[in-house]
Amino acid sequence: MSEPLHTISPVDGAVVVERPHTTSAELDAVLDRARAAQASWRSVPGAERAERLGRAVDAFVSECDRIAHEITLQMGRPIAHSPGEVRGFAERARFMIGIAADALAEVPAPDSMPGFTRFIRREPLGTVLVIAPWNYPYLTAVNSIVPALMAGNAVVLKPSSQTPLTAERMADAFHAGGLPEGLFQYVVLDHPATDGAVRDPRVDFVAFTGSVAGGHTVQRVAAERFTGVGLELGGKDPAYVRPDADLDYTLDNLVDGVYFNAGQSCCGIERIYVQRGIYDRFVEGFVERTRRYVLGNPLDPATTLGPMVRTRAADWVRRQIAEALATGACALIDEAQFPASQPGTPYLAPQVLVEVNHGMSVMRAESFGPVVGIMAVDTDEEAVALMNDSPYGLTASIWTADTDAAVAIGGRVATGTWFMNRCDYLDPALAWTGVGDSGRGCTLSSLGYAQLTRPKSFHLKTVTP
Repeated sequence: MSEPLHTISPVDGAVVVERPHTTSAELDAVLDRARAAQASWRSVPGAERAERLGRAVDAFVSECDRIAHEITLQMGRPIAHSPGEVRGFAERARFMIGIAADALAEVPAPDSMPGFTRFIRREPLGTVLVIAPWNYPYLTAVNSIVPALMAGNAVVLKPSSQTPLTAERMADAFHAGGLPEGLFQYVVLDHPATDGAVRDPRVDFVAFTGSVAGGHTVQRVAAERFTGVGLELGGKDPAYVRPDADLDYTLDNLVDGVYFNAGQSCCGIERIYVQRGIYDRFVEGFVERTRRYVLGNPLDPATTLGPMVRTRAADWVRRQIAEALATGACALIDEAQFPASQPGTPYLAPQVLVEVNHGMSVMRAESFGPVVGIMAVDTDEEAVALMNDSPYGLTASIWTADTDAAVAIGGRVATGTWFMNRCDYLDPALAWTGVGDSGRGCTLSSLGYAQLTRPKSFHLKTVTP
């Protein structure tokens, strides 16, 4: 029998959760229960599914304080920010519930043929395995879990080993909402056991959010059989600031986009390109705002920047910064101004780098931490070329007063979402997708239901004697 799971808090290095791993026999039972529950759930009318899931969301929100505290303990986000994830979960869940009837409606054939009835129906897949990350454990999981259930599927959640309590809280909420036993379950699995779950023929779709390396593993294992896979992976999201941007507004939003959640967001801002005429003013304002952050214990309401999830992650960012400095970059933040930042710990000061270039890891490899490189550009064309010089394409943003220019430039940038004067936000009404190493598939919006269902065509001919 494998060792139990121990979740180490980045707050103080203490063990905050200990859970036994799900055994092979237990996983078998979970998948059998899921299949049995889904067989009856698929026949439940959509309005009743919506009503039960709505009650589950209400139950989840009622536990906001407890859930927020657990988020902070498990992965280190400041307690001042953690309740926002509960609200975001509710927003996305309610939106996806609300559009389900239209998204899942039968699609009639476009032309009429006498004696024929033809339409396409969206049918559930069966059991959906959701493999969730730690950085936004609820906000990422809800993108697949709620629409999967609304579409008539069963769901098995494999939470991150860093945030296992999230699965328990969701299970509590779905139970309170009246979902049938076995329809939503969770498992605690290590990597080899997760591979085994992906291989299992009782799993009909895998929704994975995590690293590029993890995505390759899931795709490789899933390729052993014909099962669908949705992959939401990394990002190296750029921002481009034009001279006509509202500078104060832009600075406020981009600084937040870089450092919120200690930079541990797949759609956080990791590189910024600024037109040369406003570059100096932009950098000065960015540094001034960065220095306002309070790095410290995330359980303190005054803290605005918590630790990274683990020391290993912070050390990766430290190495990126050191490599950039060794090859000509300049750091504008004195780490001594953030005394909680200490080597050998997950506490890391925010950093602003200038004199950077695309030969540096910090400008092309995902950082997933509180650091940003800022470059001056002379033209829109130069900015587009630099934004596209990346293996990732999750989101990108432009900061300008010119909507026409924003649309034209956005059409040339390889990205899943193109923002104007906004960043680091998922609108549930819009498709969430990426290109390149940011993954494949689509969640949210009405299009998010497509990968969680299969089309069945009905071609009915009436024969008159």
